[in-house]
Amino acid sequence: MIRCIMFADRLSAWFGKAFAWTILVMTFGVAYEVFVRYVLNAPTSWSLDVSFIMYGTLFMMGGAYTLSRGGHVRGDFIYRLWSPRTQARVELVLYFLFFFPGVLALVLAGWKYAARSWRYLEVSVNSPAGIPVFQLKSVIVAAGLLLLIQGIAQVMRCLLCIRTGEWLHATDDVEETEVLLTQQSVRDVLEHGSEAIDIVRPSDTGGGRDGRRP
Repeated sequence: MIRCIMFADRLSAWFGKAFAWTILVMTFGVAYEVFVRYVLNAPTSWSLDVSFIMYGTLFMMGGAYTLSRGGHVRGDFIYRLWSPRTQARVELVLYFLFFFPGVLALVLAGWKYAARSWRYLEVSVNSPAGIPVFQLKSVIVAAGLLLLIQGIAQVMRCLLCIRTGEWLHATDDVEETEVLLTQQSVRDVLEHGSEAIDIVRPSDTGGGRDGRRP
């Protein structure tokens, strides 16, 4: 079971990190459009489509990776107060009630959507450039399959946690900036807390306004 979880984590991480490079393509496209539009007064007809395609691909293909790292939005103001076993039991039920039906619907609907798009080689209607987008529709199916594999791994995580009482966490390879800043501030306080200087006010020594005793 642990080997299956690790395989799913590595698969999701590989796809997530590989498609993360699309953000560079999107950044270049937008920056180029801003330059030629406002400096050369010669806007392109493809930049908007490129930004849509790159962002959509990044968003979809990074979903499984985000799930493996516990990065999706969670209303955990109550969840975090529970024991790991209780958390695992609740998550296990929710995966079967909501996650798997939603992901399966995504795969099936995405398959029909992509097949129809491939049949007539769909192009974008957002610009006169006619950028092909039929290949992008296949990303919906690929993202759904990755989510399905990672979801099975998360179910195995829940079963392990119910058995052992501890969560099996994925390898720490990324961290949010806010968490890193908080950890750094805590380290600074612990390292330099003994260097704090007590400021003595004149009133604390019994002196007058000039600091001398009456």
